Amino acid sequence: MKIGFVSPHTFSYPGGVQKHIKNLASEFEKRGHSVKFIFPREEIPQKKDKNTILFGGSFYISANASKTNISLAINEISISRRLKKEKFDLLHFQNFGVFLPWQVLDNSKSLNILTMHANPDGSRLFKLFPDFFNIFNDYILPKFDGLIGVSEVALKNINFNGPKTIIPNGIDTNTFKPNVGKITKFDQKKINLLFVGRLEKRKGLIYLLKAFKLLQEDKLPVRLIIVGDGPKKREAKEFIKDNNLKDIFFEGQITDDKILAKYYNSADICVFPSIYGESFGIVLLEAMACGKPVVAFANEGYKCTLKNTKGEKFLVKPKDHKELAEKLEFLIENPKKRKEMGQWGIGEAQKYNWPQIASKTLEFYQQVGVFCSPCHF
Repeated sequence: MKIGFVSPHTFSYPGGVQKHIKNLASEFEKRGHSVKFIFPREEIPQKKDKNTILFGGSFYISANASKTNISLAINEISISRRLKKEKFDLLHFQNFGVFLPWQVLDNSKSLNILTMHANPDGSRLFKLFPDFFNIFNDYILPKFDGLIGVSEVALKNINFNGPKTIIPNGIDTNTFKPNVGKITKFDQKKINLLFVGRLEKRKGLIYLLKAFKLLQEDKLPVRLIIVGDGPKKREAKEFIKDNNLKDIFFEGQITDDKILAKYYNSADICVFPSIYGESFGIVLLEAMACGKPVVAFANEGYKCTLKNTKGEKFLVKPKDHKELAEKLEFLIENPKKRKEMGQWGIGEAQKYNWPQIASKTLEFYQQVGVFCSPCHF
């Protein structure tokens, strides 16, 4: 099968959608399928290979309390000609932005599948342009042959009458696993708390810092490691200075998963205090795959990921830094429980490895192909 992955996001800016596409494509190629990527150009020159198709240009905007692309200046004639030349059996759109995905969809003669990754409640795009959601439901969605959501949250308020399913995000359990080494400077006699995420409002770092303050006031031997970067870094550092907090380390953004796995392995407890806007919980699974207990805020996405599991008891009401500190203190003082939750997490994370996610996705392709018969298979 010849598959084209269509992304509104460029690949030079790291994100969960880009990681999802690359890993899914890798699994498909192992099974003999041909894969190409379609996404917008950007100002920074991109490395182009035979599997990459670039159109138009792009610029960044704030969306979902983060950053995303809007593509522009796209010649529809060039899109139509290229799609005719490629003769894709299936185009798999990952999220739906403007304008490139819209134009590719309008010119597609292939089977068209859409995966929704985002939580609409956290989207600044939908808040600024509420009519876009109605246009999306009424005029764009009916053009798709099948719909996938990475969670129930991602499909909330989405009206689609064709085949649809939930297929979660995957993780690379060959990379994120126990015993891959640690960051040696943190290998001392303190309890390491690890935060991984962009330093932006919805990731809730300020509430973790407030909880950490309570832990230090209780004289607990804790260290906080922060992996990530973003606009709230200055606010975080000001809070640390104003409250005279110690043993907090900003490590910046880590894009190499092998190094990131070492940070997870250096942690005793991983903490993810996102207050809203999450549709899933990739970082939770990465930590769990490395054998680490997780404490997190009970936003919609994280609740979906840990629903009906042992991990559910370590979800905390969003913004409640006092309860967050209590859950952390319980694990800090109970190494046996940390080990138990870590071992459970390793097994739970295996359900999300990429071979399984790829198989489920290919099965859905077949289901949609039968539903649309006679179609493109």
